[in-house]
Amino acid sequence: MPRVGVYVCHCGKNIAGVLDVKRIVREVAKEEDVVVCKDYPFMCSSEGQRLIAEDIRRHNLDRIVVAACSPRTHEPIFQEALKRAGLSPFFLEMANIRDQCSWVHEHEKELATDKAIRLVKAAVAKARLLEEIRVEKISVKQSVLVIGGGVAGITAALDVAKAGFKVYLVEKNSSIGGHMAQLDKTFPTLDCSICILGPLMVEVATHPNITLLTYSEVIEVEGYVGNFKVKILKKARKVDETKCTGCLLCMEKCPTRVPSEFDRGLGERKSIYVPFPQAVPRVPVIDTEHCLYFTKGVCRLCEKICPVKAINYEQEDEIIEIEVGAIIVATGYEEYDPRKVPEYGYGMFTEVITGLQLERLASSFGPTRGKILVPGKNKEPQRVAILACTGSRDEKNLPYCCRVGCMNALKHAWYIKHSIPGATIYVIAPDVRSFGKGYEEFYRRIRSEGVILIKGRASEVHRSPEGCLGVYVYDPSLDEVLVLKVDLVVLEMGLVPNPASEKIRDVLKLSKSTDGFFLEVHPKLRPVETSIEGVFICGCAQSPKDIPDTVAQASSAAMKAVELLAKGYVESVPYVVSVDEETCSGCGICVSVCEFNAIEIVEKNDRRVAKVNTALCKGCGSCAAACPSGAIEQAHFTREQVLAMIKALAR
Repeated sequence: MPRVGVYVCHCGKNIAGVLDVKRIVREVAKEEDVVVCKDYPFMCSSEGQRLIAEDIRRHNLDRIVVAACSPRTHEPIFQEALKRAGLSPFFLEMANIRDQCSWVHEHEKELATDKAIRLVKAAVAKARLLEEIRVEKISVKQSVLVIGGGVAGITAALDVAKAGFKVYLVEKNSSIGGHMAQLDKTFPTLDCSICILGPLMVEVATHPNITLLTYSEVIEVEGYVGNFKVKILKKARKVDETKCTGCLLCMEKCPTRVPSEFDRGLGERKSIYVPFPQAVPRVPVIDTEHCLYFTKGVCRLCEKICPVKAINYEQEDEIIEIEVGAIIVATGYEEYDPRKVPEYGYGMFTEVITGLQLERLASSFGPTRGKILVPGKNKEPQRVAILACTGSRDEKNLPYCCRVGCMNALKHAWYIKHSIPGATIYVIAPDVRSFGKGYEEFYRRIRSEGVILIKGRASEVHRSPEGCLGVYVYDPSLDEVLVLKVDLVVLEMGLVPNPASEKIRDVLKLSKSTDGFFLEVHPKLRPVETSIEGVFICGCAQSPKDIPDTVAQASSAAMKAVELLAKGYVESVPYVVSVDEETCSGCGICVSVCEFNAIEIVEKNDRRVAKVNTALCKGCGSCAAACPSGAIEQAHFTREQVLAMIKALAR
């Protein structure tokens, strides 16, 4: 007969503040096969774990039930405690009496305690039937794929490469750098952004452990943790990277000009171009949608002028296949579309721009070579309104904070004040969230330099009779609506996931949160891990954040990948499913419901049967629930175990 030990946690007031823990212990102690039943203030503490281990040895316990917090976060802790005591970690069952009981029934203490007793008794019923589970060791490929070449992807790639592992860095644009390359300066130190980023970009391109794949996209990922097979579409630049020397004579002579995406539409580029002077790699790409040769069959001037014959109009896209052990997703962010906040006149008035557009105007390699000019008017603005929280912290648009808008507004006020000393600058914000290191000091500095801060939110922007713009804003300190007449309006837009991340989400089968960003396993304990083992997220792919937090999280994701590769193997998910081939009808329903492509239908002894790839199986149990013939059963959640729990709950 099994010998069961039951341990009920107080979890401070989280559990004991609602549930009668002593009554739970008294009632559960009466259950058959329960040899020990105890409570303790904090079971997950070292003392709590020691208590369990001592009882296993003293009372010869072979099954353990812990009634405490969510097994999602705490099960590994108690499994390790069982291991140290010489008991299989799979002889543990947890009853979640915090999340599923005390937290949701805090005003019904008596009924909540009754429910907790039933939950623990059900766990005991299952524990009696627990069986040993074997896990497989799966070898790990010694390389990592990093998706996204912004500062997050660059940091992660370099950290993994310096640890001695091979890295494939994939960037959809023709150069790495991301949005940080578009910035003039970074707050609060006002360092030159490209001066910080540029050396890292060059280091990525020259590091022997990094293969840089720009102008490329991940189109397919198969396999599982440690053994991912990836297909990458390397788009044709129409320029031979092995020949090009980066002289850029082709750019100089190209007659076609189109709006520059890098300059956010404020400047122009050629049809053959590198997006910015410090681009890495310094190899141009031909825009076939605007190139005269591809649109009209004329010109070919770039081909004639190239001294090394690097232009290749016949170059085709190619598919590159690689195998990696881990994947880091660093796809970044995009500004929220300012046209979705029509009351501010973006797209209607040329004098209304976004924060990133102002960055390009302030940049020494921007469209105006660092002079802040009103677009379309070629003159310096004397009165400027900067609107923080445009589209963010707004239930009609983005309900969440972008975390950088307030500081961007202050930085942009500094740009204008130091470029045009006599300018009048208004920063309009619901409140200024200067939360980071050195941010509060920067906020005070800006106020001391004469920038006018108005607490509130602008209601609309319109054209005034004088020809300038009028910004309507309610000032609560004056209890009146102000009309600010300005020459330039800067919208500090909220941040949304990079549109390209949606395709990556589908390819990798990642989850996303309600705000559209990739969902982590746990926001505090496992912020860079995802539900797909071996796939990590970092930077603004996970949530809006500033550069220091992005870099820190990128290093964290890199460390997780290195930890995985350095171990050399991973263990398969223990709670995988198995198929009774005699019962299986080969209907294929299990294949259709499996999100991890872990099941296939094969021919065996002239019959169609389901076959499970245990390396791919994540133990979700969807197939077992869907199987009409009951041929699939999941380890640790067998029908016998589940029915035992139901009977215990129904008593």
